[in-house]
Amino acid sequence: MKEVYEFLKNCGVYYLATMDGGQPRVRPFGTVDIFEEKLYIQTGKVKPVACQMKANPKVEISAMAQDGRWIRVAAEAVLDDNIKAQEHMLDAYPNLKAMYQPGDGNTEVYYLQNATAQICSFTEPAKEIKF
Repeated sequence: MKEVYEFLKNCGVYYLATMDGGQPRVRPFGTVDIFEEKLYIQTGKVKPVACQMKANPKVEISAMAQDGRWIRVAAEAVLDDNIKAQEHMLDAYPNLKAMYQPGDGNTEVYYLQNATAQICSFTEPAKEIKF
């Protein structure tokens, strides 16, 4: 899991895919955190992505590193109402504190469970990581 975190963190931007009924939706994300041995992402409750993850928690993440490797992560997004998890995420991304506060009713953090990540390149075999 730590390797997946480091890969996503180093990319800066990753793309999160959800389902909106029968239509896939993909958008750029930038938050990733490890809290209590779980990999977390963050969004706002009022955003469509939050509603989509609640309706169908299966998500995929993809990002490309500057060295030409890429990652794909398939997982289930689990909402965590723990204020400490929200605080930890926002401490890692202080620029978000202008829009989000722990316990504000809008900040939502999700951890990824039953996750399978693949780190791939054109020159090496894919590496699989489950967490």
